[in-house]
Amino acid sequence: MTGQARQETQETWVRCEPDPPGDSEERPVDIHQTRIWVRAITAAMDQNKDRLTQLDSAIGDADHGVNMQRGFTAVAAALDGYEPAGVGDVLVKTGTTLISSVGGAAGPLYGTFFRAVGKQLTGPVAEPAQLAAAFEAGLAGVQKLGAAVPGDKTMVDALAPALAAFGAAIEDGQDVGVAAERAATAAEAGAQETIALQARKGRASYLGPRSIGHQDPGATSTALVFRALAEALTS
Repeated sequence: MTGQARQETQETWVRCEPDPPGDSEERPVDIHQTRIWVRAITAAMDQNKDRLTQLDSAIGDADHGVNMQRGFTAVAAALDGYEPAGVGDVLVKTGTTLISSVGGAAGPLYGTFFRAVGKQLTGPVAEPAQLAAAFEAGLAGVQKLGAAVPGDKTMVDALAPALAAFGAAIEDGQDVGVAAERAATAAEAGAQETIALQARKGRASYLGPRSIGHQDPGATSTALVFRALAEALTS
Protein backbone atom coordinates (compact mmCIF):
# COMPACT_ATOMS: atom_id res chain seq x y z
CA MET A 1 0.00 0.00 0.00
CA THR A 2 1.40 3.41 -0.95
CA GLY A 3 1.86 6.17 1.60
CA GLN A 4 -0.95 8.20 0.04
CA ALA A 5 -3.38 5.25 0.11
CA ARG A 6 -2.49 4.49 3.73
CA GLN A 7 -3.14 8.11 4.71
CA GLU A 8 -6.52 8.14 2.90
CA THR A 9 -7.54 4.90 4.64
CA GLN A 10 -6.62 6.30 8.06
CA GLU A 11 -8.56 9.46 7.33
CA THR A 12 -11.58 7.34 6.38
CA TRP A 13 -11.33 5.46 9.67
CA VAL A 14 -11.34 8.72 11.58
CA ARG A 15 -14.34 10.06 9.67
CA CYS A 16 -16.33 6.85 10.16
CA GLU A 17 -15.73 6.55 13.90
CA PRO A 18 -19.13 6.88 15.66
CA ASP A 19 -19.76 9.76 18.04
CA PRO A 20 -20.06 8.82 21.72
CA PRO A 21 -23.58 8.96 23.20
CA GLY A 22 -23.92 12.13 25.22
CA ASP A 23 -21.26 13.96 27.18
CA SER A 24 -18.66 11.51 28.45
CA GLU A 25 -17.57 13.87 31.22
CA GLU A 26 -19.33 13.05 34.49
CA ARG A 27 -19.80 16.37 36.25
CA PRO A 28 -20.65 15.91 39.95
CA VAL A 29 -23.03 18.12 41.88
CA ASP A 30 -21.37 20.02 44.72
CA ILE A 31 -22.53 21.83 47.86
CA HIS A 32 -22.64 25.21 46.15
CA GLN A 33 -24.91 23.94 43.39
CA THR A 34 -27.14 22.24 45.92
CA ARG A 35 -27.53 25.49 47.84
CA ILE A 36 -28.37 27.26 44.56
CA TRP A 37 -31.03 24.60 43.90
CA VAL A 38 -32.68 25.10 47.27
CA ARG A 39 -32.56 28.88 46.90
CA ALA A 40 -34.16 28.56 43.45
CA ILE A 41 -36.93 26.40 44.94
CA THR A 42 -37.50 29.02 47.63
CA ALA A 43 -37.82 31.75 45.01
CA ALA A 44 -40.15 29.62 42.88
CA MET A 45 -42.46 28.87 45.80
CA ASP A 46 -42.59 32.54 46.68
CA GLN A 47 -43.36 33.56 43.09
CA ASN A 48 -45.97 30.82 42.62
CA LYS A 49 -47.63 30.97 46.04
CA ASP A 50 -50.89 32.40 44.73
CA ARG A 51 -51.03 30.00 41.78
CA LEU A 52 -50.52 26.98 44.03
CA THR A 53 -53.13 28.27 46.46
CA GLN A 54 -55.60 28.77 43.62
CA LEU A 55 -55.07 25.21 42.38
CA ASP A 56 -55.47 23.87 45.90
CA SER A 57 -58.62 25.88 46.53
CA ALA A 58 -60.36 23.88 43.78
CA ILE A 59 -59.66 20.41 45.18
CA GLY A 60 -58.00 20.84 48.57
CA ASP A 61 -57.62 23.10 51.60
CA ALA A 62 -56.38 26.18 49.70
CA ASP A 63 -53.18 26.22 51.77
CA HIS A 64 -50.58 24.51 49.56
CA GLY A 65 -49.05 27.73 48.26
CA VAL A 66 -48.77 29.28 51.70
CA ASN A 67 -47.39 26.08 53.20
CA MET A 68 -44.74 25.62 50.53
CA GLN A 69 -43.64 29.24 50.74
CA ARG A 70 -43.45 29.09 54.53
CA GLY A 71 -41.56 25.80 54.44
CA PHE A 72 -38.85 26.86 52.02
CA THR A 73 -38.50 30.24 53.67
CA ALA A 74 -37.73 28.29 56.84
CA VAL A 75 -35.28 26.12 54.90
CA ALA A 76 -33.46 29.21 53.63
CA ALA A 77 -33.13 30.46 57.19
CA ALA A 78 -31.93 27.06 58.43
CA LEU A 79 -29.25 26.83 55.74
CA ASP A 80 -28.01 30.36 56.37
CA GLY A 81 -24.73 29.94 58.21
CA TYR A 82 -24.97 26.15 58.10
CA GLU A 83 -21.68 24.46 57.18
CA PRO A 84 -22.45 21.07 55.62
CA ALA A 85 -19.82 18.42 54.99
CA GLY A 86 -21.46 17.34 51.76
CA VAL A 87 -24.40 17.57 49.40
CA GLY A 88 -26.39 15.07 51.45
CA ASP A 89 -26.20 17.26 54.56
CA VAL A 90 -27.84 20.15 52.70
CA LEU A 91 -30.71 17.96 51.56
CA VAL A 92 -31.24 16.25 54.91
CA LYS A 93 -31.34 19.67 56.59
CA THR A 94 -33.85 20.80 53.97
CA GLY A 95 -36.09 17.81 54.56
CA THR A 96 -35.93 18.01 58.35
CA THR A 97 -36.87 21.69 58.24
CA LEU A 98 -39.81 21.05 55.93
CA ILE A 99 -41.20 18.36 58.20
CA SER A 100 -41.05 20.66 61.20
CA SER A 101 -42.39 23.80 59.51
CA VAL A 102 -44.97 22.76 56.90
CA GLY A 103 -48.45 21.68 57.84
CA GLY A 104 -50.74 19.24 56.08
CA ALA A 105 -49.43 16.44 53.91
CA ALA A 106 -46.87 18.54 52.04
CA GLY A 107 -44.38 18.85 54.90
CA PRO A 108 -44.00 15.13 55.61
CA LEU A 109 -44.00 14.20 51.91
CA TYR A 110 -41.47 16.76 50.71
CA GLY A 111 -39.48 16.37 53.91
CA THR A 112 -39.30 12.62 53.41
CA PHE A 113 -38.17 13.07 49.82
CA PHE A 114 -35.30 15.42 50.61
CA ARG A 115 -34.20 13.47 53.69
CA ALA A 116 -34.23 10.16 51.80
CA VAL A 117 -32.23 11.65 48.93
CA GLY A 118 -29.75 13.27 51.28
CA LYS A 119 -29.15 10.14 53.33
CA GLN A 120 -28.02 8.30 50.21
CA LEU A 121 -25.35 10.92 49.44
CA THR A 122 -22.53 10.54 51.94
CA GLY A 123 -19.64 12.16 50.07
CA PRO A 124 -18.75 15.84 49.66
CA VAL A 125 -20.16 15.79 46.10
CA ALA A 126 -22.77 13.69 44.31
CA GLU A 127 -21.80 11.88 41.14
CA PRO A 128 -24.58 11.84 38.53
CA ALA A 129 -25.32 8.12 38.93
CA GLN A 130 -25.34 8.50 42.71
CA LEU A 131 -27.80 11.36 42.48
CA ALA A 132 -30.08 9.38 40.17
CA ALA A 133 -30.11 6.47 42.63
CA ALA A 134 -30.70 8.82 45.55
CA PHE A 135 -33.66 10.38 43.75
CA GLU A 136 -35.19 6.92 43.38
CA ALA A 137 -34.81 6.41 47.13
CA GLY A 138 -36.65 9.69 47.62
CA LEU A 139 -39.50 8.52 45.40
CA ALA A 140 -39.71 5.24 47.30
CA GLY A 141 -39.95 7.17 50.57
CA VAL A 142 -42.75 9.37 49.26
CA GLN A 143 -44.70 6.39 47.92
CA LYS A 144 -44.27 4.46 51.14
CA LEU A 145 -45.55 7.38 53.19
CA GLY A 146 -48.39 8.46 50.92
CA ALA A 147 -49.23 5.08 49.37
CA ALA A 148 -49.64 6.81 45.99
CA VAL A 149 -48.82 5.51 42.53
CA PRO A 150 -48.79 7.26 39.14
CA GLY A 151 -52.35 8.02 38.10
CA ASP A 152 -53.60 8.86 41.62
CA LYS A 153 -53.44 12.63 40.94
CA THR A 154 -50.69 13.46 43.44
CA MET A 155 -47.13 14.76 43.42
CA VAL A 156 -46.05 11.28 42.32
CA ASP A 157 -47.52 11.98 38.87
CA ALA A 158 -44.80 14.60 38.39
CA LEU A 159 -42.10 13.04 40.55
CA ALA A 160 -42.02 9.58 38.96
CA PRO A 161 -41.63 10.74 35.32
CA ALA A 162 -39.12 13.39 36.36
CA LEU A 163 -36.87 10.81 38.00
CA ALA A 164 -37.30 8.35 35.16
CA ALA A 165 -36.20 11.03 32.69
CA PHE A 166 -33.27 12.04 34.89
CA GLY A 167 -32.07 8.46 35.32
CA ALA A 168 -32.42 7.64 31.62
CA ALA A 169 -30.39 10.69 30.64
CA ILE A 170 -27.60 9.84 33.09
CA GLU A 171 -27.54 6.22 31.92
CA ASP A 172 -27.26 7.51 28.36
CA GLY A 173 -24.14 9.45 29.35
CA GLN A 174 -25.70 12.90 29.33
CA ASP A 175 -24.41 15.75 31.47
CA VAL A 176 -26.23 16.27 34.77
CA GLY A 177 -27.55 19.62 33.54
CA VAL A 178 -29.14 17.96 30.51
CA ALA A 179 -30.62 15.30 32.79
CA ALA A 180 -32.08 17.95 35.07
CA GLU A 181 -33.63 19.79 32.13
CA ARG A 182 -35.26 16.58 30.92
CA ALA A 183 -36.50 15.87 34.44
CA ALA A 184 -38.07 19.33 34.65
CA THR A 185 -39.80 18.92 31.30
CA ALA A 186 -41.14 15.50 32.32
CA ALA A 187 -42.37 16.84 35.66
CA GLU A 188 -44.18 19.71 33.98
CA ALA A 189 -45.84 17.32 31.53
CA GLY A 190 -46.82 15.02 34.39
CA ALA A 191 -48.37 17.89 36.33
CA GLN A 192 -50.32 18.98 33.27
CA GLU A 193 -51.62 15.46 32.77
CA THR A 194 -53.18 15.40 36.25
CA ILE A 195 -55.93 17.68 34.93
CA ALA A 196 -57.62 14.70 33.27
CA LEU A 197 -57.25 12.41 36.29
CA GLN A 198 -59.70 11.64 39.06
CA ALA A 199 -58.04 11.92 42.47
CA ARG A 200 -57.64 8.67 44.38
CA LYS A 201 -55.57 9.95 47.30
CA GLY A 202 -55.74 12.85 49.73
CA ARG A 203 -58.48 15.36 50.32
CA ALA A 204 -59.10 15.72 46.58
CA SER A 205 -60.26 12.09 46.46
CA TYR A 206 -63.36 13.06 48.47
CA LEU A 207 -64.57 14.99 45.43
CA GLY A 208 -64.69 11.91 43.24
CA PRO A 209 -65.36 12.77 39.58
CA ARG A 210 -65.50 16.47 40.47
CA SER A 211 -61.71 16.42 40.91
CA ILE A 212 -61.35 15.87 37.15
CA GLY A 213 -60.49 19.05 35.26
CA HIS A 214 -58.21 20.50 37.91
CA GLN A 215 -54.40 20.37 37.98
CA ASP A 216 -52.98 18.81 41.11
CA PRO A 217 -51.18 21.39 43.28
CA GLY A 218 -48.66 18.87 44.65
CA ALA A 219 -47.66 17.77 41.17
CA THR A 220 -47.36 21.43 40.22
CA SER A 221 -45.05 22.27 43.10
CA THR A 222 -42.99 19.17 42.27
CA ALA A 223 -42.54 20.52 38.74
CA LEU A 224 -41.31 23.78 40.27
CA VAL A 225 -38.74 21.83 42.31
CA PHE A 226 -37.28 20.20 39.21
CA ARG A 227 -37.38 23.35 37.11
CA ALA A 228 -35.33 24.92 39.90
CA LEU A 229 -32.90 21.99 39.70
CA ALA A 230 -32.48 22.52 35.96
CA GLU A 231 -31.79 26.21 36.52
CA ALA A 232 -29.23 25.43 39.21
CA LEU A 233 -27.34 22.88 37.14
CA THR A 234 -27.34 24.75 33.84
CA SER A 235 -26.51 28.23 35.11
